[in-house]
Order: sequence, then structure tokens, then C-alpha cells
Amino acid sequence: MSIKLEKFVPFGRSFDEYRQIFALSEADLSGNILGVGDGPASFNAEATAKGYSVTSIDPVYKFSGEEIYRQFDHVLDTIIDQVIATPNDWIWSYHRSPNDLRRNRIQAIQRFISDYQHGKQAGRYQVGSLPSLTFKDDQFDLALCSHLLFLYSDHYDAVFHQQAVQEMLRVSQEVRIFPLLTLMLQPSPYLDRVIHDCVAAGHTVTIEPVFYELQRGGNQMLRIRKVIKAAN
Repeated sequence: MSIKLEKFVPFGRSFDEYRQIFALSEADLSGNILGVGDGPASFNAEATAKGYSVTSIDPVYKFSGEEIYRQFDHVLDTIIDQVIATPNDWIWSYHRSPNDLRRNRIQAIQRFISDYQHGKQAGRYQVGSLPSLTFKDDQFDLALCSHLLFLYSDHYDAVFHQQAVQEMLRVSQEVRIFPLLTLMLQPSPYLDRVIHDCVAAGHTVTIEPVFYELQRGGNQMLRIRKVIKAAN
């Protein structure tokens, strides 16, 4: 997946947002976690500071921190203006208002930027993208995919979604995806197909409510627990 910086919307989420978005328990956080498409989220930086193990992948990591922040600054007000212009599309519970959302996004990217160069050197931020990952089979306990699959159903087709989920299941024991709505606040047309494929492969699949909601109706995650195959 190639990416042009001017097409990238660098809105990242915090550790606490990830914790709520993916209903992360202490046991979950204690495992080896892969963040897929993390962008400038501060999840990795904050998790690392708390002693957890997180690897983040995103094609945008080929750019410098300065370039990523410059793009963030370029699009921030436009995105917040769009949010203000569509008041019925949003739930102001976690974020209290559009201005609070703006402050939280600035705080998240600043934490990310402060950690980014050191994290790249440590291998915690790696250039990579679905549907092909460079990691070993079962390298991670848990793979988290925030605001990529299903949300961008108009950009990525059914085959991409199927291959992406299969690849995350190859490298991890469990996959969680949030949200399940598209940018137009509609259920993704690919959700049922992904669920069917995973169930047919013997995996355990559930749609679970979470406490976090920003998009109206976007308060569910998909949880896929991989079937453990017996050794020959």
C-alpha cells in the first residue's frame, strides 16, 4: 500500500481511547501487541512508558515526524470544521465537544512525535501495511486495527478486507477491529463476508459493544479468536 502524505489524515488516538475502543484488559495489555495502521496515535508511546510491548505498523512511518506533524497541522481545522458542520453524526461523551476533540488529537500527536524517532530506532514503529505483513506466524498475542478496515469500505474492496483479516490472524492469536461503520455511518458491506470466512475457518467471532463512541452508532468492535490447530 503506497501512500502520499498529502492524502493522509493524521488523526491518532490515545492509550485510553485504545483501551476503551478495544476493551483492553490488563491481561490483554500484558501480551505482545501489534497495532495495525496506528498512524500518529500515542498508544505505542504511552503503552511503552507503562512497560507494555507494542509494535505499530503504518506506511506513513516512512515520513519524518516533522512531515507528519506538518500534515496534521494542515488538515486539523478543516476536519474539525467538518465535524462542527455535521452535529447529528457525533456523540460527545468521551470527547466533550469538537474543541475537546481537537485538543485531544493535538495531545495525542505531540506524545507520538516525542516518542517517534526513538521508537523507530527501537523497532516499535515500522513501515508496513495490509494485506501483507513481514512478521512471523503467531508472533503477536493480539492485533488491533483502529479506524482502517470497514471504516474505509469505499476505498478498499471485499478482497482487501478478507486478505487483511487473514493476514492479521496469521501473525497473531486474536484480532480486534474498530469501528464497524463506514465513514457514512453505515454498516460496512464487507462485515458479514469477513465474519462468514472466519467462522468457516473455525475461528471464534463476536461483535462486542464497547464504551467508546464518537461516530453515532460506532460503539462495537469485531473480535476474532483464532482456532488452535492441533500439532501433527
